[in-house]
Amino acid sequence: MFPGRLSNIVESRRQERAAARIFGQVKLSCWAVETLSALVELTLLALAPAIMGIVYLDLSPGSALSVRSCSIAGIGSGLIHVYSARLRGLYRLPVLSSPGPNLGRTLTIWFFTIFIVTIFITYLDVLGALAALPLLLTLAPQLPLLAGARMASGKAVRSLLESGSLRGRRTVVIGEACELLGLSPGFLLQSLGLSEVARVQISSAQRRRPDEIAADIDRAFAAAGDHEAEEFLLALRWDSKALLESILARLRPSSLPVRLLPDRNVRVMLLQHGFSPERGLFPLPLQKAGLTALERAAKRGLDILGAAAAIAFLAPVFVFAAIAIKLDSKGPVIFRQKRTGLNAKEFMILKFRTMTVLEDGPAVRQASRGDRRVTRVGKVLRRSSIDELPQLFNVLKGDMSLVGPRPHAVAHDKYYKALISDYGFRHYVKPGITGWAQVNGLRGETPSLQQMAERVELDRWYINNWSTGLDLSILLRTCFEVLRDHAY
Repeated sequence: MFPGRLSNIVESRRQERAAARIFGQVKLSCWAVETLSALVELTLLALAPAIMGIVYLDLSPGSALSVRSCSIAGIGSGLIHVYSARLRGLYRLPVLSSPGPNLGRTLTIWFFTIFIVTIFITYLDVLGALAALPLLLTLAPQLPLLAGARMASGKAVRSLLESGSLRGRRTVVIGEACELLGLSPGFLLQSLGLSEVARVQISSAQRRRPDEIAADIDRAFAAAGDHEAEEFLLALRWDSKALLESILARLRPSSLPVRLLPDRNVRVMLLQHGFSPERGLFPLPLQKAGLTALERAAKRGLDILGAAAAIAFLAPVFVFAAIAIKLDSKGPVIFRQKRTGLNAKEFMILKFRTMTVLEDGPAVRQASRGDRRVTRVGKVLRRSSIDELPQLFNVLKGDMSLVGPRPHAVAHDKYYKALISDYGFRHYVKPGITGWAQVNGLRGETPSLQQMAERVELDRWYINNWSTGLDLSILLRTCFEVLRDHAY
């Protein structure tokens, strides 16, 4: 008896190692695994009733049941189940890797789904009482298929974890030594879907000097840039309120989201109240991330269509402006200057040259009213904002957007970032040719720190309230703003 069990264990481990070698050739993100698991279950739940309907009709040709009704029931029940399971967190990595303890919750949601479908069929009575029961019977195979899919997903996720083929969101962990002690990279990946790329330990001394915290956060910033991190995760004692506020103030210029992990005392309390680790350890969001993937796709689509149409429509203006610049003064037609864009990455902005100088270095002076550096043609181009038109090519390239915070010279970014704590929020989205601040009276030079702070506040409002409709509204308002002749 015991040798048989031992051989089964050895064989099972051999199979898992073989699976790990296979999955070792693949690199998948946690998000992809969670999404793929949901799609597989949705496909199985949708197909099973349709196939059973075909079998049933083959055995009972005169039935009022149809393959179409079975397909609709399968797709509908599949969508309800997957949506409900997702709301309950059943597609999170910890749950997928441990299907056994969570199988009851999964099946409970399935029974709830069938209950909803039964009420729907009974209420509508679309097939009549005689056909309603066979229709519900065609949904029965969903149950074993769902259980099988969960077990297969669990085995696949464990193999991916064992082979090191699973990658989460690239994260820089910042915390006190007492909190970092129990946070291993494996725990962060399996429990939170995070891949730790760097770890910065904050001094736990009672009397921390501000310069010590600043140095630690500078190291975190450097690590985030080197490893292209996607977020910061804080592991601090929740009673270290002053330290938390100090770190958040230092991290505010970053465009990356910041989350706070429940400390050890909170985690112990959650476990005592029945919260198992696989059901979720949810860090608290302290700093919002940028736009979601869907929002970025919608914004990018508007940018491409709008920029391409504008370039085609304004092609004669491009030609006349280039000729006028060349005839008016010496120098290139296009002025290039480094600007700071999404996630504080630098890019080269394009503008029609309107000055006799081509400043792009550690000291760049903003153009002002009556500026002698502006050429005769440059005055016309700046007043009509025609000098900004080459930025449409920046939009097509992906460095800029039609609407967003106006990009400043790198020298100005460094200067204002040190003076305005929320300045870094502007880098949550791509910079724009026009923006919310520009259509609200803050277009052109910002000679005082107060005016720049107001521009930053308007840019923050735009980022937090973005919508496609808002972008279209700003573009329309920009047309009227240009006619008011505020630029110089």
